[in-house]
Amino acid sequence: MNVIAYVHARWKLINEGFLMVAGGTVSGAGAPTGPDPRTPSAHQLRLFVALSEELHFSRAAARLFITQSALSQQIKDLEQRLGVQLFDRSGRTVTLTPQGEVLLADARGVVTAMDRLSHSASTQARRLSGRLVVGTVGAEAAMPYTRAVLSLLHERHPRVQTDVRSLHFPDHFDALFRHDIDVAFLRPPVPDGIEVQQLATEARLACLPASDPLADRPPITLAQLADRPVIDVPPQVPRVWWNFWAVDPRPGDIPVRYGPVASDLEGLLHLVAQGEGMCFLPAAARDLFPRPGVRYVEVTDLPPSTAGLAWLRSNRTEPLIEAVADAARCVASA
Repeated sequence: MNVIAYVHARWKLINEGFLMVAGGTVSGAGAPTGPDPRTPSAHQLRLFVALSEELHFSRAAARLFITQSALSQQIKDLEQRLGVQLFDRSGRTVTLTPQGEVLLADARGVVTAMDRLSHSASTQARRLSGRLVVGTVGAEAAMPYTRAVLSLLHERHPRVQTDVRSLHFPDHFDALFRHDIDVAFLRPPVPDGIEVQQLATEARLACLPASDPLADRPPITLAQLADRPVIDVPPQVPRVWWNFWAVDPRPGDIPVRYGPVASDLEGLLHLVAQGEGMCFLPAAARDLFPRPGVRYVEVTDLPPSTAGLAWLRSNRTEPLIEAVADAARCVASA
């Protein structure tokens, strides 16, 4: 094997070691064995490339914003690490040796790869920082899946700040469409234009005034609730959402009679406690929202509800939304 072929083969091994362990060697089993003094640093390779282009120590040092003596020392150290002479310094000129010519292409490849890696890391850091505005409805902020999703998001992207906002019934969808919030933990169904990652499935209960004769006779059926008025919501709320929560239409197309209007959960529970009507809520409300004058009753033929993380379909590729949606998918599949 001639000297150039030998140097090229050795450089390839060093280059592979550098790329794999950034300054260490790799044993036959593939496990790092510690730093190898023969492995060049990325900084030295960058100096090598610059000097090969300038072929003048003074000009190369000025371009690199270092002293000429520092450049000369780093090139000498690089040559010692590699065991070859890269530059011929005889006379008044600097030229690449044949070995230097061979290694220059590989050095450029390493420098280019390091620049690409640095740029990619910087881009990711910029994309995954900033503020994510999160809306929640009712008790969604306290639910375990909400905490799990936000915890995983912060673990993966510690530079992302979250601003959690409590929303009322009329604005929890509008806030998404107005871009006041980025995502929302809520209870489907949702209107067109919104996507949801399902996080949990949960039974629904009838929420009745304590004075109602059915309050102490669980379980009951939807037919037994046919004549009870249901608390309504403001007209800004998408009907597709409240029809589900009011169970409208009922089996057999029994019409639903609506009572007074509530804009949030506390208002809804107050009206129920006052005997103004009833409603249906997720089973978690029994533990999270016990109230005087209110009873939660199981309904045998009431379909369950789902909980999820929602975002605008048009915003699905935004970096922060992609990040929190991916965290939600991981929590849902755990």
